[in-house]
Amino acid sequence: MGPVMHPLGADVSHVPHDTVCSPGLHHKKERHMNSNEYAALVAMDWGDKEHAIALQERGGSREAHQLPATAEALHGWLETLGERCGKQPVALAIEAGRNAVMHALAGYPWLTIYPVHPATSERFRTAFTPSGAKDDQPDAQVLLTILQQHRELLRPLVLDTAATRELAALVEIRRGAVDRRTTFACELQSTLKTMYPQALALCGDDLWTPLALDFLTRWPELSQLQRAKPETLRSFYTAHNSRRPGVIAARLELIAQGRALTADRAVLAPALLQIQLLVAVLRPLQAQIEQIEERIAACYAAHPEASLFANLPGAGPTLAPRLIAAFGTDRNRYPTAASLQKYGGVAPVRVKSGRQIWTHWRWNAPKFLRQTFVEWAGQTIPKCAWAKAYYRQQQAAGKRHQTILRSLAFKWLRILWRCWHDRVPYDETRYLAALRRKHSPLSTRLAAA
Repeated sequence: MGPVMHPLGADVSHVPHDTVCSPGLHHKKERHMNSNEYAALVAMDWGDKEHAIALQERGGSREAHQLPATAEALHGWLETLGERCGKQPVALAIEAGRNAVMHALAGYPWLTIYPVHPATSERFRTAFTPSGAKDDQPDAQVLLTILQQHRELLRPLVLDTAATRELAALVEIRRGAVDRRTTFACELQSTLKTMYPQALALCGDDLWTPLALDFLTRWPELSQLQRAKPETLRSFYTAHNSRRPGVIAARLELIAQGRALTADRAVLAPALLQIQLLVAVLRPLQAQIEQIEERIAACYAAHPEASLFANLPGAGPTLAPRLIAAFGTDRNRYPTAASLQKYGGVAPVRVKSGRQIWTHWRWNAPKFLRQTFVEWAGQTIPKCAWAKAYYRQQQAAGKRHQTILRSLAFKWLRILWRCWHDRVPYDETRYLAALRRKHSPLSTRLAAA
């Protein structure tokens, strides 16, 4: 049996905080207007070729429309809707996760946007359509029904500051680019193992560095490399900031003694083309990642919240901007530490059914947000005394590595939420003193260490 869920798909204990939000967007808790205060209630089911619209004006009957999936059609329809409703408030429901659409809709101040979690609309639809039948118009009608009857369980969408939204988009783009770089680098590594394994020792661990890419461009196979003069090779490594004589001497000896795995050109010729292809892909990709990182650094340095995250243990130039994007600037976004822990996906879920109680990790949490918190928690272990002590304590209790990291992230978010909420940078000395006052087992372990 799965977890006990509210009919709309959220855990009953924290309905307002379990909705999925796009980067730079968040929900604002405010008084919900009743249906009569809106000139119209609208639901949009976004499609690749057409968008399904369900609409009900105040005092009118439901209407259904199809809208071509173009920017011109979308803005034209919104302008017509605004004129039709006299620019009075209109509530619009749409499935969460439609980033570009959300930002387009946010440009119309008379619209109140209600993102609906995809699991919410799916469960609501299947509850009344057990056959599993589905098409876009009924989905729009489902969203409109949810908007009409359960709006108090939804939260209106508001934009964070432009600085936060740009930073949030940049860190996600960087993560995607780094993941693609890793994929191509692993493919290159696999190819080198099949025909040129010496290159793995000669290029270093990271196959996207200038040294590795230039090396494989100049000497893509062992036979070419062994024809190079030792002076040429020494000059190459020196030019790429690898200047330790012992390391260079070991590499030259490896080259001199190297033997090809095979001399079969039917194997070597395709592999050579594969190496050249992957090098040609990795070089501009790495250049673009560096450009993105420069822009992230500039946005992070200019962000008004940067001082709160600058000196966090283990954060650094990659994770500190991601943490800023995760928290944002609006203190109403996460009214309690628990709301952040739940929305970020690091708080466990307790399920009760009869006499049975069990706990599992949280489903449907924003993946990138949870990655940010868990990855940062892992980076704090070698940098923070109490985090290291906690990790060892949990390890001794037989907990798995990933479980410990999520648990550590849970603890860190409670601390960091307080710092963020009060606008006070983290002070480890102050936290350790608090642990001692509370006679925490961690303080005892730290004292023993």
